Amino acid sequence: MRLKEIGEFGLIKRFQNKIKTDRSVFRGSGDDCAVLNLSKSCYQLFTCDMIIEGVDFIKSDNLEAVGRKALGVSISDIAACGGIPRHAVVSLGLPKNMLVSQVDLLAKGLFGLAKKYKINIVGGDISASGKLVIDVSMLGQVQKNKLCLRRGAKYGDIIMVTGSFGGSIKGKHLNFTPRLNESRFLVDNFKINSMIDVSDGLIQDLGHILEQSSAGAVLYESLIPLSKEAAGIEEALCSGEEFELLFTVSRDQASKIIKSSKYSFKVIGEIMPASFGLRLINQNNKYSAQKGGTWQSFKPRCQKAGFKHF
Repeated sequence: MRLKEIGEFGLIKRFQNKIKTDRSVFRGSGDDCAVLNLSKSCYQLFTCDMIIEGVDFIKSDNLEAVGRKALGVSISDIAACGGIPRHAVVSLGLPKNMLVSQVDLLAKGLFGLAKKYKINIVGGDISASGKLVIDVSMLGQVQKNKLCLRRGAKYGDIIMVTGSFGGSIKGKHLNFTPRLNESRFLVDNFKINSMIDVSDGLIQDLGHILEQSSAGAVLYESLIPLSKEAAGIEEALCSGEEFELLFTVSRDQASKIIKSSKYSFKVIGEIMPASFGLRLINQNNKYSAQKGGTWQSFKPRCQKAGFKHF
């Protein structure tokens, strides 16, 4: 069996079956961050992300934007857990013919975003590579009563999102803003039952919440916010690398969030029993069953135009 046959998530499950942890780990593989015991009141969050030329960006992309993205995807993971990013190490795989000025531009993006979010870059590694590779490992912290995980969605919860969806390949995948401020506003003022950042696609990432929560869901096509770049609802459902937050809350909390004017949060659906599955109600009020169609590193389902895949 080849990697392209089992896909990214199939491979992850094979590794998860082998992972054993001790009492220092509150939550291991399966969420946006690992959650480690730190103190009586706080957890430590630990995440890592790798971006690779030809998969997550192309050679002609602006390298300052590539540097921002490399750090931004990990910030987005920390935000999805309700935390605050604190420290990072950065490893670079650099082609030997790459100009020093190009590396400087890459570093400008990395260090600029780190400064904006007060993240300490405390080390890393550098190696020669056939393609440009950037790997970021990041630590964050979250108060125990504010931790958000993928599990926790309850029947009757309202599904909400930040931002809009679709067409991320046209620029957003490099120039997104991690929703850290929105995350902190939510966990500081409301009870969030589950949360995830949309990096693999709206349907796929909602599917992660449903799997972890043993739940189903209904989405309303008319309520899903489409970006100006979206080709249509199908793209909005499966386009990866949006880096928006998707979260579930009780009806009461949803009403309070909607009334708050600090940020724009949109209702897109409702959590249902697991037996309901995941369904979309279209403009004609007809149901259609949805599966986790999206792009994966080894087995893309919805292609990211312009990127290569295994």
